[in-house]
Amino acid sequence: MSAITNGKILTVTCGIIDPGMVLVEGGRIIAVGAEVTIPGDAEVFDAAGKVVMPGLIDAHCHVGRWAEGVGWVHSDGNEMTDPLTPQLRALDAVHPEDPAFAELVAAGVTTVLTGPGSGNLVGGQWVGLKTAPKPSVDEMVVMEPAGMKMALGENPKRVYKGQNKTPTTRMGNAAVLRDALVQAQNYLEKWRRYEAELKAYEAKDDGDKSAADEPKPPERDLKMEALGKVLKREMKARVHAHRADDMLTAIRIAEEFDLDLTLEHATEGYKIAHILAAKGIPVTAGPILFSRTKYELKDMLPKNPGVLAEAGVTVAIQTDEMSAVKYLTINAALAVREGMSEEDALKAITINAAKVIGIEDRLGSLEVGKDADIVVFDGHPFDYRTVAELVLVGGQVAYQRDADASAGEVKNG
Repeated sequence: MSAITNGKILTVTCGIIDPGMVLVEGGRIIAVGAEVTIPGDAEVFDAAGKVVMPGLIDAHCHVGRWAEGVGWVHSDGNEMTDPLTPQLRALDAVHPEDPAFAELVAAGVTTVLTGPGSGNLVGGQWVGLKTAPKPSVDEMVVMEPAGMKMALGENPKRVYKGQNKTPTTRMGNAAVLRDALVQAQNYLEKWRRYEAELKAYEAKDDGDKSAADEPKPPERDLKMEALGKVLKREMKARVHAHRADDMLTAIRIAEEFDLDLTLEHATEGYKIAHILAAKGIPVTAGPILFSRTKYELKDMLPKNPGVLAEAGVTVAIQTDEMSAVKYLTINAALAVREGMSEEDALKAITINAAKVIGIEDRLGSLEVGKDADIVVFDGHPFDYRTVAELVLVGGQVAYQRDADASAGEVKNG
């Protein structure tokens, strides 16, 4: 059992408690409040003058896939040999020894959603991970699969034009995606019919059964199985789209097939914020610290997350990065500078990011029963000078800043 005492508690969902305490046992938060009884055998961390908040969450990055020091040529980010690769699983390519994980923990980022890039129209299945390094990536998993990565716009066009394959246009992107989803519908229907026939066969009296009449199952197709989970809303469709028209295409297709849609990047989301809000479509906005590296980013504005949040869209701020995920708070701070409220920006890297991933029942806020993923900062999280002094992941100390390094004046929280 451990306790964090005397800090300014940013619960995210239940207001600010200053000073407050958080009590942890068995990897879970068991008490949060201004007055919490601390058992005598508890390990106590005094957070006087400091900010205590839930571990930060990046809902769109590529940690472990483009492992640090490996280089682009040897990365495991995109399988760019087929525009449709829904059967790929990020879990099979994440390198748990990527040094970026330790850097993220030291910055207070305790959970990430990582997966394939946007080279393919359908790139594969993402995975949600705790960032505390473990010998096996399976020990880091918090959600798997955690959504199907899809991509509209320039990236799949560019990749497959170079291979002289469809798609090479935005029309091609949409058509190939629709065709794949129809194929998946047909595949699900084959299995539905088989299961109905099998049920009817098994209901017959033994005397009326013959081995020759027993229905045969359809041949398995891993691509169609994976897309079938998206059609059944067992996996979110996480669609990479920068331009507003690409976002509207994603919405059109999602409504045609009843998909659980999240828009990734949503760079021009501010242009259609009212539509996204009315339709209840969440976005992972960003990265904000990014250059206009291609034409479809020409209208990128750092005010985008704030405009979306003000319109009523559920916004998570993402970095789209590897080790630079450690600058997640700087991305959020820039959004605040450009008009986003501090409250919305804080939610965008905690509870909203958890909602976008689908793990808000476990993470994203300091509440009783949730995972004890907690960060103690020496100042306000949006101050560029602020550093993490203590990070708990699952109630265990994952990072603790050296006492000498943390000496000096405490910044205003």
